[in-house]
Amino acid sequence: MSHPRTVLVTGVSRYFAAQAAGRLAADARVDRVLGVDVAEPTGELTELLGRAEFVRADISSPAIASLIEDAAVDTVAHLAVVAGPGGAGGRDAMKELNVIGTLQLLAACQRSKTVRHLVVRSSTAAYGASPRDPAIFTEDTGLRALPRGGYAKDIVEIEGYVRGFRRRRPDVSVTVLRFAPFVGSRADTTLTRYFSLPLVPTVLGHDPRVQFVHADDAIEVLCRAVVEDHPGAYNVAGPGVLLLSQAVRRAGRVPVPVPDPGMTAVARLARRSGLVDFSLDQLDFLVHGRVVDVRRLVDDFGYEPRSTPVAFDDFITGHGMGAPVSPGSVDSVERTLASGGRALVAGLRGLLRGGGAE
Repeated sequence: MSHPRTVLVTGVSRYFAAQAAGRLAADARVDRVLGVDVAEPTGELTELLGRAEFVRADISSPAIASLIEDAAVDTVAHLAVVAGPGGAGGRDAMKELNVIGTLQLLAACQRSKTVRHLVVRSSTAAYGASPRDPAIFTEDTGLRALPRGGYAKDIVEIEGYVRGFRRRRPDVSVTVLRFAPFVGSRADTTLTRYFSLPLVPTVLGHDPRVQFVHADDAIEVLCRAVVEDHPGAYNVAGPGVLLLSQAVRRAGRVPVPVPDPGMTAVARLARRSGLVDFSLDQLDFLVHGRVVDVRRLVDDFGYEPRSTPVAFDDFITGHGMGAPVSPGSVDSVERTLASGGRALVAGLRGLLRGGGAE
């Protein structure tokens, strides 16, 4: 595959896509980068875009086909995939963007006479999270059970539509990147906010193995996928694992075991209180964990992301964490929670004062 001349990047009103568009626009191998979204990037995102050109466009609209045709786009990086309803305006809006948006974009690419390369942001959530999971997922591992959460369901649908597109347009090189959850010094996700809580709820009797990818490594892999030719699906994660209990203690937080049925109530309380917007996908991840094999990525891309422990430590350092949690930070959580949750927090405070950090 020759180097891309005109690249279309979707979802640039969000940090990851804006950073990717800016990196690609600064690459001498790329002539032009068009960043599209329904909302114009502001503040830091505008700076991240750099030389990339912003175009206000809705990928859920058939008009996206005209943009691709008029600009003679040859490479599409589809990054407009959101992980939670809070960032999209509700579950219906989330599905509209993730699934319907992907369908319209693929339809536009299928009709295009210029598109020759497609890169799609996916997630290791495509494998689900259940007690029947294998120890390590490879790119060829099939789904064991339909996921419960909306995001994972969207990812499964998106990958299905991408496979259909690949069959209809075998002349287009298609790369699917299944990213593990992001961490890093600047990462701000549901899971990084979870690990930032002074009291971190975990599920009693479960200590799953978890795996992350540093956000900077995710950007590097994404940009390589755009300017190089790596057809197929790739797991993108930091080698190695952490036990959830290890991650919590590394962050200087206090693990608070909660019986499995009570975890959903805790998550609902945290969501209502504005602390963390848990989804069913994240709850299943925190119960069962998920570990993927990255040998295909390392072999084909010639690039190995920093390990999961190293990436997580950078997150801890960048967010000023790692020191033991103070009673004052517990007080701030108690003030934030609604009155219905104060009894729960009072019990957690007693755990903290009784040495429950271990």
